Amino acid sequence: MLLQGPRLRLRPIEPADAAGFAGLNADGLVMRHFPGTLSRAESDAALDRALAHHMEHGFGAQAAELHDGTLLGFLGLAQVQFPAHFAPAVEIGWRFLPASWGQGYAEEAARLTLAHGFGPLGLAEIVSFTVPANQPSWRLMQRLGMRADGGFDHPRVPEGHKLRPHVLYRLARAEWVARLFG
Repeated sequence: MLLQGPRLRLRPIEPADAAGFAGLNADGLVMRHFPGTLSRAESDAALDRALAHHMEHGFGAQAAELHDGTLLGFLGLAQVQFPAHFAPAVEIGWRFLPASWGQGYAEEAARLTLAHGFGPLGLAEIVSFTVPANQPSWRLMQRLGMRADGGFDHPRVPEGHKLRPHVLYRLARAEWVARLFG
């Protein structure tokens, strides 16, 4: 499956993306809203989980590239894999290289991903979440039409850690259709 936008394309993540994925996950600026950067082994394990998710569910992480093949980052849809009051749910998430920030690439990629999720995949709702300090991400969620729905303490972040509190955003298919065609 290949999704094409005006400036970029999205394609399923593959084993050949390991080096680019590891570089992104080792970047302190990219990972500043996560509990830490990932070692190469941790990143490779995350890539293996992403590949397994795609095989199991038929959707998952995507590489975001310019049409010339230049890697911008990764985003995609994933089943929420931890206990939460909003689960079961499908999350949209993203990580982009700093050189691509502020140019609308994440929004273009996220809109393509939402269209795929609500269209061919037939999802009823998509959620997204981040730490309150991650303004670029939650502002993108708002531009996508997602609505704030409180917050939660992320169970995979240690208690007492400053990044444990998260804000939650939701978008129902009906809301997406109304914004798109309303």
